[in-house]
Amino acid sequence: MEFIDYYKVLGVTKNASQNDIKKAYRRLARKYHPDVNPNNPEAELKFKQVNEANEVLSNPENRKKYDAYGKDWKHAEEFEKAKQQQQSRPGWGGGTHFTYEHTGKSFSDDDFSDFFESLFGNARGRQSYKTRQYKGQDYKAETSLTLQEAYTDHKRTLHVNGKKLRITIPAGIKDGQTIKLKGQGGEGANGGPNGDLYITFHFKKDKQFTRVGNDLHTELPFDLYTSLLGGKIKVPTLSGLVQVTVKPETPSGHKIRLKGKGYPVYKQKNSFGDLYVTLQIDIPKNLSEKEKELVKQLKALRK
Repeated sequence: MEFIDYYKVLGVTKNASQNDIKKAYRRLARKYHPDVNPNNPEAELKFKQVNEANEVLSNPENRKKYDAYGKDWKHAEEFEKAKQQQQSRPGWGGGTHFTYEHTGKSFSDDDFSDFFESLFGNARGRQSYKTRQYKGQDYKAETSLTLQEAYTDHKRTLHVNGKKLRITIPAGIKDGQTIKLKGQGGEGANGGPNGDLYITFHFKKDKQFTRVGNDLHTELPFDLYTSLLGGKIKVPTLSGLVQVTVKPETPSGHKIRLKGKGYPVYKQKNSFGDLYVTLQIDIPKNLSEKEKELVKQLKALRK
């Protein structure tokens, strides 16, 4: 298999911090995402490589193994175990130096066979390596959605490493939350289980609502006359408009609580937070001469 330098894939140096790797991954994942590059095989390949690179380098333990063993980092434990067994054998004098530098050169299956046979002196090591089952690589993906989309369970199609997945996103998912899809990662080796897929959700900024926990907050303009005399106003919610009665002489900045009209509680059916509406008086503009005269009369009456 051709060697792929994951540091080069992400455009970072080998000494890059974990934060640098995270930033580089997010930037490239957005750039090459299939939704942004439909029917673009080259972008799809880049997207797959970026996910693979992040899977290894974002995990400090995996990164350590990768730095030592290159593309064969998944078999690091086998190498270390073999080395320890060789060192414990009678006659071991410490003269053999075991290293595998991350240079781009990789072992083939035959190289592994020779390696293990040279350590154990027979085919037992070779057979153990070839028959041992290995779990496939875990994948990571990100997707964005709106508050309105997250208000109810909804289906979405994702493209992850060349695969098209149809998933159901539960209502009430949180910003930054990650869910695990078992068996949707890389294919296992020698009959081993597939890896898993971890999807992280990010929310687009909403123009109407601000979410705090499971509660929603919004500001709503209402006219001066309703503020003074009272009346009914229509309030937007994620489930549609609701009619609310405003008392006479309601001041600007008054807050109304609509119970159960907030954000859904994750995986708790028919459970919602509250909606808090802050009323802001919309002062009339471009008054006619007659309107100005009436305001003056009102002012005089108030005196």
